[in-house]
Parts: sequence; C-alpha cells; structure tokens
Amino acid sequence: MKEAMLYEKLGQNAVQCNLCQIRCRIDDGKTGVCGVRKNIKGTLYSLVYEKAVATNVDPIEKKPLFHFLPGSLSYSMATVGCNFHCVFCQNSDIAHMPRDEGRIIGRDIPPKEIVNSAIREGCRSISYTYTEPTIFFEYAYDTAKIAHEEGLKNVFVSNGYMTPEAVETIAPYLDAINVDLKAYDDKIYHKYMGADLEKMKESMRAIYKAGVWMEITTLIVPTLNDAKEQITGIVDFIYGLNPNIPWHISRFHPSYKFTSVGPTPIETLRMAQDIGIKKGLHFIYLGNVWGEDGEDTTCPICGALLIKRLGFNVMENKIRNGKCPKCNAAVPGIYQ
Repeated sequence: MKEAMLYEKLGQNAVQCNLCQIRCRIDDGKTGVCGVRKNIKGTLYSLVYEKAVATNVDPIEKKPLFHFLPGSLSYSMATVGCNFHCVFCQNSDIAHMPRDEGRIIGRDIPPKEIVNSAIREGCRSISYTYTEPTIFFEYAYDTAKIAHEEGLKNVFVSNGYMTPEAVETIAPYLDAINVDLKAYDDKIYHKYMGADLEKMKESMRAIYKAGVWMEITTLIVPTLNDAKEQITGIVDFIYGLNPNIPWHISRFHPSYKFTSVGPTPIETLRMAQDIGIKKGLHFIYLGNVWGEDGEDTTCPICGALLIKRLGFNVMENKIRNGKCPKCNAAVPGIYQ
C-alpha cells in the first residue's frame, strides 16, 4: 500500500478522492467505486501500488495510437480495478475484479523495474493500459517520472475521466493518451459507465489544453451508441477540439454482461466513418476489423499514402520529419 495522491481529509476520518471526476467521499474502512483506494483511519491508500496484474510488450498501434512513434514497441502494464462499470468491458476479468470478486491480485514490481524491463525489451514508451490508469495513478506517476529520466515516453489508455488536478499533475510526464469516448448521451454515461458526459468532456478539454498528444477511440456497440445522432455528437465534439485529432472507430464483440447483441456490422462502422469525413475530421481509422481498408494514414492535403498498416504492423512509413514527402504538409503527431 501507498498513501494516495490528490485527496483531502473531511473530518470524522472521512476523505474525498480527487483523482477522477466521481470524487468519491470515502468513510473510514471503505473503498471508492474503483475498489482499490481505501480509507484507513482517515488516510487514503492505494491498494494496488506496485501490484502489476499484467505486463506485456505491444506495438504502439495496439493502444491504438497511430500518430505516436509509429511502428515502435510499448511496454504495457496494468493493475486491477476501474472507476467505470461498463457492461461491455473488454477487460472485465481484471478491471472489475475488486468489485465482482472482492479481491486484489498482482505481482510486486517496483517502478524502476518496470522501466528497466521496457528498456531491455527495446520499447520506446511505457503504456499504462488494459485497465484505467487513473485508479493506479501513484504507480503510474512514479514509473512515468523514472521513464522520462531514462529517455522513454509515457502513454495512458484511458476512459479520460480524470479531474483537472490529476491532468495537471501527470501532464509533465505524459506524452500521449488514447481516450475512450464511449457515447454522446448523458443517460448512457450514467447508466452504463456511472459517469457524467459533461464532466467527461471537461476532462478531455483539460487533457487537450495540457498539450498531451491525444487520439480518441469509440467502441460502436449495437443498440447502445450506434444511432446516427450519437455518432454525429461525438464527431462534432472531436471537431470542436481539433479536426486533426485521430478518431478510431472500433468494432464491438460480445463480452462481459453485454452478450445479447452481435458484433458491430461493418456498415455501421462505415456510416460513422462517413459522418466523420463529411464533418471534416482528417484522420479516421477502423479498429477490430481486418481487410477493410481503414488502417492507413493519408495526407489530408494531397491524399498521398503516408503510412501503410496491416493489423498492428506498420508495413511502410513515408513520413519524413513529420511531413508529407509529396506536398511537404505537416502531419500532426509525434514521430521521433
């Protein structure tokens, strides 16, 4: 255990956690909604500090990040726990373990060892992923600081529901983030995630304003967020932030407690892609599908092929010094 960051004491041994926008008020002996931050006699502790439940070497494209060090490897890590309760969770076995099973597992791996492993494996970054990195913030923060000292970059794969205070704290050490914008309906956010859409948008604006490279993913779930109005709202919001933000449209496969519907039809993904193109988003990608011609990066100015991908593999990268070799237009992203 380690004492938590970003909390305040309320008196009578109660505390308030200020890491995510839920801002849990936690009484003595209780945990927050994530199940991994516990109040012990008026002090809030992280129960998952140095408790890594998963460590892997992944291509950065798997996060997915397509405009951040393309073709590089990222050392990926996670602990158990999440502050959302999505019924369609793709990593429910570890994300919801503290709530569903009442237990916390993980190997004792200190931050320095995480960094050393990343270097040894030839990775250029460390990704805090698989579960929500906000809930293992202290572990990620300490690791990220050491990673920067050793010349590695840091990536969050996140639901994006951090408080402005959390964003401000991690931003100096966070180089990129993929935010999962799950819907554009407050009722859906409340019912299926336990969150608030307006606060979600507030968090994303704070991340963007902090200068962290951001890409956005939307898992299109049939009957839940696949209506044209939903997708149009997401597209309008992204466009309002910056039309250069890459948008990953991801195909749903039945999982966890949401198995009553089948995989997302390809036609639905294409419909979302078309809405984004017509609005003016410059970089739109299709995920969780193969052979659908939605993985390549092209220049938004001249249309030249810049990066050819097959699955998570970069087959060809023509970007030079962050620019299109044909028309010399700048290609937003981090390439070196």
